[in-house]
Amino acid sequence: MIEKVLLAVAGRGLCEEMFNMLTEIPILQRASVTVLHVVTPQISADAMSAKLEEGGKILAEAVKSLNIDPSRITPRLKQGDPKDIVLQVAEEEKADLIIMGSRGLKRIESILENSVSQYVFQLSSRPMLLVKDDIYVKRINRIMIPLDKSAGAQRSLNLALSFLRDIKGGQLYLVHVNPDKQTASGEPITTPEQDPILASAAAEAKKQGVAYRCLNSTGQAGREICRLAEENNIDLLILGSPDRRPSIAKTLPDLDRLLGASLSDYVRVYANCPVLLARTLD
Repeated sequence: MIEKVLLAVAGRGLCEEMFNMLTEIPILQRASVTVLHVVTPQISADAMSAKLEEGGKILAEAVKSLNIDPSRITPRLKQGDPKDIVLQVAEEEKADLIIMGSRGLKRIESILENSVSQYVFQLSSRPMLLVKDDIYVKRINRIMIPLDKSAGAQRSLNLALSFLRDIKGGQLYLVHVNPDKQTASGEPITTPEQDPILASAAAEAKKQGVAYRCLNSTGQAGREICRLAEENNIDLLILGSPDRRPSIAKTLPDLDRLLGASLSDYVRVYANCPVLLARTLD
């Protein structure tokens, strides 16, 4: 259940558009939102004062653009390093979802250019919805879920079903890349619907009255997921993103993700639609 949203705004307006699209989903219409804008420290007091004034205007415009009851909006203007402040506020507010903009930087570029979204993605255990600067935010009707046997995939499925249950005309796209070629009983799989992983998810979707389509593919998982998202004009991609680091290292970045070796990092960079990373402990 998503009841508390942290919306990190930077003046571009895409995250606000994304939030407004989400609030058209019945299950999210009662959610409250903390709208956060962070002003980085400046060299002089005058420069800092000017930045705070500019930040206040950005925050006010963001709040004004949201299509929800103003009583459910908490604006926050903070000073500091945006990476640390977003993490801090997400914990303070116990956010169920963080919405952030992303430049879609590739691999090591995100480290060298001090990417805020990549840093938060590394260190937060909370679900994140990343909205790239170069995408077109659309009303949410088509949601894609890449599936496997992981807890993250199941969490993504549950989240997608909760979104789509009450959306008239909504459709769930269930994707399995590199599926087994035969069932457990040894029978050949000739259609996506015969894939046990897709069949199980499809049964759950049918039970909840959600229209669905099954797709399977072969090849490099990240590339195939992004290709299928584009081919099927997907509005939102939900991807399980497990945190495999031991508890002693929870405050340290995951080097696989920093270097672009993970599936979630590939999809974050290359998908042509907003990506919701449903974090789970694995």
